[in-house]
Amino acid sequence: MNKFVFLLSSCLQALLSLTAAADAIVPTERIPLFNGHDLTGFYTFLETRGRDNDPMHVFTVQDGELRIAGDEWGGLITKDEYRDYRIVAEYRWGDEAFGRRAKNARNNGMLIHSTGPDGGFSGIWMRSLECQIIEGGTGDLLMLGDGSPEFALTVPTAAERHGKTPVYEEGGTPVTVNRGRINWWGRDPGWKDALGFRGAKDLEKPVGEWNRLEAIARGDTVEVVLNGVVVNKAIHVKPSAGRIQIQNEGAEIHFRRIDLLPLTAADTAGE
Repeated sequence: MNKFVFLLSSCLQALLSLTAAADAIVPTERIPLFNGHDLTGFYTFLETRGRDNDPMHVFTVQDGELRIAGDEWGGLITKDEYRDYRIVAEYRWGDEAFGRRAKNARNNGMLIHSTGPDGGFSGIWMRSLECQIIEGGTGDLLMLGDGSPEFALTVPTAAERHGKTPVYEEGGTPVTVNRGRINWWGRDPGWKDALGFRGAKDLEKPVGEWNRLEAIARGDTVEVVLNGVVVNKAIHVKPSAGRIQIQNEGAEIHFRRIDLLPLTAADTAGE
C-alpha cells in the first residue's frame, strides 16, 4: 500500500508539474515582481499562521525597499507561475537575527519552480529549487522536494566533497539529487553556521552592502550568478516552472529589486 501511495503521489506531482509548465508565464518584457511600493502580486505564508496572515508585519515595504524581518518562518510567494526567465534580486543583510538562528549565519533563499501546496516542504515552503542566500553559502542549490524523481537536478561536481555534500565544478562529474544540496564552487570547506561567517573565496559583500543574485532558468537548466560571477549550474531540473518564493528564515534582509527579465541571445547561446 505504501508503495502504491508513493507511486500515485509521484504521478500526481508529475501531472501538476506539466500543468504548471503549460500555464506558466514566459516574460517578454521586464516584470517587476517587487514594485517598490507594496506587495502586489505576492501573498504571504507563515509556518504558524498560514496564508495572508501577517499580524507581526514580517513583510513590509519601507523607503522603497522590501524588508523581511526574520522573526517567524515562512515566505513571500508570487501569485503567478513563471518559466524561461532571468530573475535579478538585489539584496542586503540587516543587523537582526532571531530565534533558533540568532547566533547562526544569516539565512534566506530565493526559491524558484515552486509547486504544490503551501507548506508542502517541512510545513513552511512549497516544494521548489532553492537558490540559497546564506552567509558563506550564497549560490548553493538545494532541492526542496519529496525525494521522488519528480524533483531533481544534476550538477557537474568536483572530486572532493564538503563532507558528504557535492561541490559544483565546471566540467566535473555529474551528480543528481532528488532532495538535498550542491554547494557553490567557492564555499569554504571549513564553513561554520556562525553569525557573520565569511570564507576566503566569498563573493558576497559585507553586511549592509548591496548584492546582486541572478538565476537564469531556461528549459530544464538553471545557472546562478552572484555579483557577476557564475557560482553554480544545474541541468535536468525538475520541475522547470512554478511560483517564486522569497524566504523568511531567521535573519533580517532587504530587497530593493526583484525583477524577471526575458531571456536574451546570450542567455540561450549554450542551448
